[in-house]
Amino acid sequence: MTAPPHPAEQAGRSPALDDHPHEHEDGGGGHSHGLVHESIRRSRGGLRAVGLALLILGLTSVAQAAIFIATGSVALLADLIHNVGDAATAIPLGIAFALRSARAERLAGLAVVAAIFISACVAGYESVVRLIDPEPVDHLAALAAGGAIGFAGNWWAALIRARAGRRLESPALIADGAHARADAYVSLAVVASAGVVAVGVPMADPLIGLAITLVILRITWQSWATVRGHHDR
Repeated sequence: MTAPPHPAEQAGRSPALDDHPHEHEDGGGGHSHGLVHESIRRSRGGLRAVGLALLILGLTSVAQAAIFIATGSVALLADLIHNVGDAATAIPLGIAFALRSARAERLAGLAVVAAIFISACVAGYESVVRLIDPEPVDHLAALAAGGAIGFAGNWWAALIRARAGRRLESPALIADGAHARADAYVSLAVVASAGVVAVGVPMADPLIGLAITLVILRITWQSWATVRGHHDR
């Protein structure tokens, strides 16, 4: 005598699916069909963005360091210091994502905002010093090339961080993207300075630096609002 069909077969499913228990609760005894927990996926996404941006800024800094050794440009040295500081913000962010800690991520965001503000202070100080005590600028072609490299590297890193920050809803990554964008403006100012000095207007160099300082301060305020807004939620 033929056995009656399994209820699952009548519904068009495999009997094994009904006979095998499925648990979907976190900490339960079942499996998750191969899906990665959201916090792990977010941690990996954050580490990937931070690591890629660090690689780009590292290569940018190496290239600028080589040009600085060849030219001895103080302006390029200042931009190089900015870029190294920008790359260093990957350390607290990477630790926060590795720990999968929201609190550590907020603290990393505050550290990034502080780094942006320090960059503005350094840029403003150097500009004022140049206004009070002007210095001749040499190796203009190499200086412009170094600034262009800095701009490209920082802008690329800013895009990576900002996009990942929006995707992962990470205020720290968004703020760090703003930091890289601020340093890109500083690098662009190096290119502009080389141009105006080449046409015989050396005083425009520190004035451009002051204008860029105001831009960085504005980005500092926007980044602070981003980090604080997520902290208050």
